[in-house]
Amino acid sequence: MKKQILSIAVLSALLLTNVPQTEACTNVLVTKGASKDGSVMVTYSADSHSLYGELYHNKATDYAPGTMLKIYNWDSGKYMGEIAQVAHTYNTVGNMNEHQLIITETTFGGLPQLRDKDGIMDYGSLIYITLQRAKTAREAIEIMTDLVSEYGYASGGESFSIADKDEVWIMEMIGKGSKIVDGKNVNKGAVWVAIRIPDGYISAHANQARITQIPMNDPENCLYSPDVISFAKENGLYKGSDADFSFSDVYNPLDFSGMRGCEARVWSAFNKVSSGMDQYIDYALGQNPKNKMPLYIKPEHKISVKELADIMRDHYEDTPLDMRNDIGAGGHALPYRWRPMTFEVDGVTYTNERAIATQQTGFWLLGQARNWLPDAIGGIIWFGVDDAATSCLTPIYSSSTRIPECFRVGNGTMTTYSPTSAFWIFNRVANFAYLRYDLLSAEIKKAFDKHENQCIKTIPAIDAAAKVLYEESPEEAVEYLTDYSITTAQQMFNDWVNLDQYLLVKYIDGNVKKEDENGFMDNGNGRNIPASPLQPGYNELWKKAVANDAGERLKVIEY
Repeated sequence: MKKQILSIAVLSALLLTNVPQTEACTNVLVTKGASKDGSVMVTYSADSHSLYGELYHNKATDYAPGTMLKIYNWDSGKYMGEIAQVAHTYNTVGNMNEHQLIITETTFGGLPQLRDKDGIMDYGSLIYITLQRAKTAREAIEIMTDLVSEYGYASGGESFSIADKDEVWIMEMIGKGSKIVDGKNVNKGAVWVAIRIPDGYISAHANQARITQIPMNDPENCLYSPDVISFAKENGLYKGSDADFSFSDVYNPLDFSGMRGCEARVWSAFNKVSSGMDQYIDYALGQNPKNKMPLYIKPEHKISVKELADIMRDHYEDTPLDMRNDIGAGGHALPYRWRPMTFEVDGVTYTNERAIATQQTGFWLLGQARNWLPDAIGGIIWFGVDDAATSCLTPIYSSSTRIPECFRVGNGTMTTYSPTSAFWIFNRVANFAYLRYDLLSAEIKKAFDKHENQCIKTIPAIDAAAKVLYEESPEEAVEYLTDYSITTAQQMFNDWVNLDQYLLVKYIDGNVKKEDENGFMDNGNGRNIPASPLQPGYNELWKKAVANDAGERLKVIEY
């Protein structure tokens, strides 16, 4: 566990009131009744300018009585203390375990005075420790809340996606600050609420608390800390009735950043599967905080694995927030804006859009839990590294006992290049693509579509073969699935190495080499001298902007 925790350098943003958002994550939650194949699905983009993309793995392990577990802060690596270890931990691969439990997060920060300076359990440790201890979503909620109650909560406000093969929950949690009496923090722990997403619906969260009113008398669909309302009243945070209490309004009040930089991503995900989201566009634009979106919606059609993966690649295309349509996109319709999140001109502050797909992703995933299969076969974590829009997901069965070399913890770092690391090869391709996005993005899409669609086509046969093995030997089935996961991931890595080389050769120096069915065309002399290349130049938006800015100096004079 120590090795795993120390390897993680996620610096998730604390979206505190009036603090600019610099890093953030996105989750989309899909219940089995809303998915095309009946599986539960949860996505996660772990977005940070400092996170190195790798796939964490903890083997199932037995521990002697009295064993203690050292806790290191998931963001900083700081030693926090130690807690009692359980007798047995489960196999985990990334944010999923062998029982098909999935836990992911986005940070909303919330009221800064509620940070507990003495707590041990930060949000990342909660996720990865709970995955090793829980089988179901409800059990995970109990374990997570018990851990912060016993050891204190060391993070700001957090939204957690917690799902198993049957249920999907969103839990929002924030600390209670430090109030020292007789040398002890009497506010140790956290206030929290968890809502089960109704079957047939989807939800999403993106660094802004989303749970409002709490159905207090519905334990099948809502769980909460006993003091979630009374604590707010006792500390002057809320004065209304219990029935009108809103968790998000009290503990994470909305501002422009919360709507435009966070909730807009939720709006965009919902907009992909529902035609009724136009009514909330003023909210997504940060113009109308009263026009809040619902916590969950019913999509107009069943959502497939591939469609959900592509939702994570969204840049607000063809919406009022589309970044391709102003000069900030440069001459090649780039749907990204480099950080910081805001900039100032002549005393006026402007925002840079923050879409679901973003350049600073460390890793991203789609967890898929399938209740019609044994746990060892049913759980798949579709895993990728770097920007979702320029990278590829590959299936890793959550019972896997080994990790592909290209995703292995320690294979490179954020400051050390590794030629065998998926994170670095995907970054090579992405950063080249950012220079001429309108041309190269289509090439990259072709590559990730090919890999993902082929895996989706193949997996039913892999499942069937594994099920036959499982009936004779669960261990052999797990080994078979591990081998498949590793082989498929390494093939994806090899394909991207080839893609990197192909794109460099084809698009070098602003040119585009001509191709036919045999590859790159030569000039007809058979000496590997290419045919005269295409030179597409820049788009019309860029040309007009340059002409307006420097037209007199650049104007061609006819003699």
